[in-house]
Amino acid sequence: MKFIKEYKEGDRVFDIYLCKHKQSAVTKNGKAYENVTLQDKTGTVDAKIWDPNSAGIEDFDALDYVEVYGDVTSFQGSLQVNIKRARRCKEGEYEPANYLPVTKKDVPTMYKELLRYIGGMQDTYLKKLMEAFFVEDEAFIAAFQKSSAAKSVHHGFMGGLLEHTLSVVKLCDYYCKTYPLLKRDLLLAAAMCHDIGKTKELSLFPQNDYTDDGQLLGHIVMGVEMIGEKVKQIPGFPKVLESELKHCILAHHGEYEYGSPKKPAIMEALALNLADNTDAKLETFTEILEGTTETGWLGFNRLFESNLRMTRME
Repeated sequence: MKFIKEYKEGDRVFDIYLCKHKQSAVTKNGKAYENVTLQDKTGTVDAKIWDPNSAGIEDFDALDYVEVYGDVTSFQGSLQVNIKRARRCKEGEYEPANYLPVTKKDVPTMYKELLRYIGGMQDTYLKKLMEAFFVEDEAFIAAFQKSSAAKSVHHGFMGGLLEHTLSVVKLCDYYCKTYPLLKRDLLLAAAMCHDIGKTKELSLFPQNDYTDDGQLLGHIVMGVEMIGEKVKQIPGFPKVLESELKHCILAHHGEYEYGSPKKPAIMEALALNLADNTDAKLETFTEILEGTTETGWLGFNRLFESNLRMTRME
């Protein structure tokens, strides 16, 4: 099987992929075509069916496994597949494990590292709260380890939520060593919990799409609700500490226009916002660079609102 990660401009594709997304569209000239997203465990690639009524294009839907024949082209710095023939495959023709994008890092190793941070906490209440999520709640643990951190922008793969969370925790741990006024246990607890709502906001793979509650409430609100539910099970949990932790979650996107219900009002909330933004942006940039075969200038990117460039390798 030729994986998407191995694509180069000019390649001829003839293999089976998971159709993650499919949508009909119309060109400016009124000609119908299909927007398709193909997926395997190494990532996704945009594809087009410019002649959907062709005899070589069989009917298929999102989440179907499809045998694709086409050419790899480049459009605005990103690879794209021009699909000329497509056939929906039957069960047994493909190995599902080849089509789920997964973290490159070892999940058990990352999780043990996260647990070590919990084990080192001095605040009794925060430690009990973290253990309630990450040690005692088996359903949550399973979902947390399998979830992505986003639908597509960054860490959009199985284990992505764990990988992103651990990176944010490490950045926050560094901040605590550099800025002693930060309350370490509060900041690390906030880092661990800042995206726990994504276990409910996004469905697991292969869908990895927004749930009804994800659309209606969002992961920030759901994360705060999850914390509130666990806190109720810990007798004597300080009310102020609960509010500070919830505030960090509510403010971790930093600005109202980025979906943050609150702006950071305490130092720990600001630190969390900076750590989250740092890891998300650098991972996004990494995925852009790894997903292109272009060199030099890559073109304008709306996420960064800048014309991006591939750094020369010495």
